[in-house]
Amino acid sequence: MGIDRLKIQLSTLDPRLYQIASLSTLLLYGLTWLHFDISLWRIAITLITALLTQYAGTRFYNLPAFDPKSPLISALSLCLLLRTDHLAVTALASFIAIGSKFVIRWQDKHVFNPTNLALVVMIGSGLGWISPGQWGQVAWFGFLIACLGSLVVTRAARADVTLAFLAFYVGLLFARALWLGDPLTIPLHQIESGALLIFAFFMISDPKTTPDSRTGRIIYALFVTLVALYVQFGFFRPNGPLWGLIACAPLVPLIDRLLPAVRYDWSRPTTGQPSVPVPLVLSLSHQRRFS
Repeated sequence: MGIDRLKIQLSTLDPRLYQIASLSTLLLYGLTWLHFDISLWRIAITLITALLTQYAGTRFYNLPAFDPKSPLISALSLCLLLRTDHLAVTALASFIAIGSKFVIRWQDKHVFNPTNLALVVMIGSGLGWISPGQWGQVAWFGFLIACLGSLVVTRAARADVTLAFLAFYVGLLFARALWLGDPLTIPLHQIESGALLIFAFFMISDPKTTPDSRTGRIIYALFVTLVALYVQFGFFRPNGPLWGLIACAPLVPLIDRLLPAVRYDWSRPTTGQPSVPVPLVLSLSHQRRFS
């Protein structure tokens, strides 16, 4: 009876709490065991700036209550991925990530994943970078990230887009290697990246910036994959998935229009089956629209 009650309590928790716990665990591991090149000051500035920006947006848009969960997720993701030599850039990235949720919107839904947008702006402007090598190539650590990420996306009812992206991305990498006659150690090395797994499990799976329908999310994952690989092998630029996601994000409103489904609500995670009329879904509370 006690175990059943515990399962019920866990099933009713906000999925973002799982994300915060998972990202915090990864960050703590990176600081203590992998010696990430990020100071406690930068971590503090990233977190504080994100929370203050969320609070300012809450007051400006007259939202009922301040909700720290989403900005904490974005801030922790930035701590894990973004590297820069300046504290001001750290604060700017955090401000752009959270501020974009309030400013860049379409039909009560923010267009860009906050962390993805901030990373692309920082990388594109030359103010910051991502260091994939900081994770090492240890297989079990990648498995740890995958396990934690699986917990997150499954609880958030968005495992489909993560699995679809990984299947497309890994499959095409291996297909390219076979077509070119390259040894399979090359694509194996390319996918042994903590940054790639964090992107797949924590970024492209964001329920608020992915299509509402399952079919739409699978199509979306394919588009992101194709653009990512084109950037990587056509323009010879690193961080292809980040550029793929930022380029394909404006397609989400079109996909939602062509394949309408239930709008995601953090309090009632759903895979997006079209069982509820869209007008009813769009009448969610003012508070949840900015989460």
